[in-house]
Amino acid sequence: MTITWVGIAVVVVGMALAVALQIERLQAGPVMQLAESGAAVKVRLKVMGDPAVRSTTGSRRPPYVMVRATVEEVVGRGAATRVRTPVLVIGSMQWKDVRFGQHVEATGRLQPVDKGGDVAAMLSSRVAPRVLDEPAWWLRAAEQVRAGLRQSVADEPEDVRGLVPALVMGDESGLPTELVEDFMTTGLTHLSAVSGTNLTLLLAFVLPMARLIGVRARGLTVVGLAMVVVFVVLARPQPSVLRAAVMGLVALAAMTSVAGARRAVRSLSIAVIALLLLDTSLARSAGFALSVLATAGIVLLGPGWRDALARWMPMRLAEAVACPLAAQLACTPVVAWLSGQVSMVAVAANLLAGPAVGPATILGFGAAGIALLSADLARLVGWSAGWPARWIILIAERGADLPGASSDWPATVFGIVVLTVLCLVLVIGLHRILARPIAMLLAVVLLAVVILRPVRSPGWPPADWLMVACDVGQGDGLVLHVGPGTAVVVDAGPDPAAIDRCLRELDVKYVPVVVLSHFHADHAGGLAGVLRGRTVGEIEVSPYSSPPGEHRRVLALAAQHKIPIRTVTYRERRTVGPVAWTSLWPARVPGLSGSTAVSTRDEGSPENNASIAMMTEVSGLRLLLTGDLEPESQRAILATGADLRADVLKVPHHGSSQQDPAFIAATQARLAVISAGLNNDYGHPAPRTLELLSRKGMKIARTDTSGSIALQNPDKQLSITTSGRRP
Repeated sequence: MTITWVGIAVVVVGMALAVALQIERLQAGPVMQLAESGAAVKVRLKVMGDPAVRSTTGSRRPPYVMVRATVEEVVGRGAATRVRTPVLVIGSMQWKDVRFGQHVEATGRLQPVDKGGDVAAMLSSRVAPRVLDEPAWWLRAAEQVRAGLRQSVADEPEDVRGLVPALVMGDESGLPTELVEDFMTTGLTHLSAVSGTNLTLLLAFVLPMARLIGVRARGLTVVGLAMVVVFVVLARPQPSVLRAAVMGLVALAAMTSVAGARRAVRSLSIAVIALLLLDTSLARSAGFALSVLATAGIVLLGPGWRDALARWMPMRLAEAVACPLAAQLACTPVVAWLSGQVSMVAVAANLLAGPAVGPATILGFGAAGIALLSADLARLVGWSAGWPARWIILIAERGADLPGASSDWPATVFGIVVLTVLCLVLVIGLHRILARPIAMLLAVVLLAVVILRPVRSPGWPPADWLMVACDVGQGDGLVLHVGPGTAVVVDAGPDPAAIDRCLRELDVKYVPVVVLSHFHADHAGGLAGVLRGRTVGEIEVSPYSSPPGEHRRVLALAAQHKIPIRTVTYRERRTVGPVAWTSLWPARVPGLSGSTAVSTRDEGSPENNASIAMMTEVSGLRLLLTGDLEPESQRAILATGADLRADVLKVPHHGSSQQDPAFIAATQARLAVISAGLNNDYGHPAPRTLELLSRKGMKIARTDTSGSIALQNPDKQLSITTSGRRP
């Protein structure tokens, strides 16, 4: 007992010392102080990660680059200081070509970050960095291998081209957004990220091969360590990779010997303590928590559940079921806390995808190595790796398409406590269920019913809905009821998963027309979700094809699904079943020759001012749908003399402060619907807009506070039903 308390005391003291050293490392030198005052600096950096291109949904801000780096010298306020301080660089697109391990010189402005993280400051730089040297030879060799892998699958379909490098070495740069979301829904994300799975599969293949050629005892240890080093170098020697390597070794130890579980528990404990001592910021890392929990689940629960299943099924199959089940159950509370969802298909998806992961990963590693010798042979091996990757993609897509693939769960303290208790109850009772085939069959049937026939929120959606403003976050996603399983969709929001979920709730399978009011990502970014698993007749768009990147993406999606695109024309009237609409805007296209251009010198953006505005009629209700119109185009519509009287106004631009009072008054609407994201960064809806709407006598319904909003008109009495806020 005394030894135990001494050990605990040593760990506590060690943690305290590690925290102190971490704080000292971040605070050493002037970087943090310069950041507090927003100082302009010149720095010499060592690039410590791969650059990642990011864009801001619904913003006109151009794409930018994020990359981690270590400041080795900083010149600020006339003083030059040598340091070793980690920072996060937010740079212009000129930063996208920097390489891991390079030294660069750059200028920018330091800005403070939240305390408790693993960087001391953020460096904002709008100019191109000056490259001082190239990465070390071994990093250049690793990049050549990574490039060879990408080249070996270059002729494959986009999904395969992105997934194989992700499976092999965690290179997610080529993964399509839609596939990433499908992986999240089906609990397969760990396959595409740098995780212990990658290393475990590599070792599980290499070590038996080494035994076959006569390697024994210490030789196997040497081979295993060599593979770990190769994996770390290829996947980049970054904290997440090192963490994955450690966890992979622990999990492999647990599942490969009778006494492995006991050793693995000790190894896991030591690994967690050691990693936290080396980098205390991991204590706040969701990735670290999930990695530890998944490994702990495999170590503590996996062997017992495997043995229970092996009483009535083959050992290999039992292991294939037990591992993902244990890892998923251990991670479920944290995943729900992060995403507000619980995947109902994760175990089944992992079970079905699991047999293909090994071949795809090993063949991918082979293609990467062979690429150094022969590009043609590497393409052949890459083609072979593509087939098991296709199976994984199929499982992810089909699993995500199931009606009950994921279930919303409140991401609150109480909600997570309840979920944790439920998981603990399952841990206690699941061993008995797994050991009995009849009980297991009943459990599988029950889960299948939940997935295929999910229980919906009581009263949602109402049977007589006419229009639904979907809760798509900070964006617009409107659905107009045409008939059973059929609807017109106006805008798709920023997130394919959100609009897809809303359409599933409404049981929409056929969309005759999708109207994209303009090409900002918060209106067009979710188009893939509308197309997923549905028949779409055509896509109607604004004549102003900007921003160019989002416009090209919409064209590519339409071409991929063989859907015609047509441009709206002013004052055209269209009818689809009981839904009819007249296009009130744009009458003029900003910036196009031969047209009377809307002024771009006014307060609004040309994209917003080119939004399609529609006077829509659905079963006797008049709905004015306005996209992101800003005051200048609102005034221009008024000047056309159009009849703007409506029962319902979809408030322009998510209720921003930029509204024309005369335009709002002209609608004489009884209800104002605002589609905005909860706690969004734009301050939508603006208080003065809410005051204006109230002053005009309008009742206000908001997706950010009420969730999805359904309009009904029973007996000519306008009413609404809300889904309630999603977690």
